[in-house]
Amino acid sequence: MILLCVKLIFQRDGKFSSMHIHDSEAMRERGIHCVIDQDKEARQEGRAY
Repeated sequence: MILLCVKLIFQRDGKFSSMHIHDSEAMRERGIHCVIDQDKEARQEGRAY
């Protein structure tokens, strides 16, 4: 447990970086979205099955 908290203790902001796809700049540049966003787009375009 202590090893998991090292980043929280010694980092300025004291929080973990986001692991969500939509928060990753590299993924956005490649046009990769999370499944929730893909589902929403498909439903709007009428191609959700």
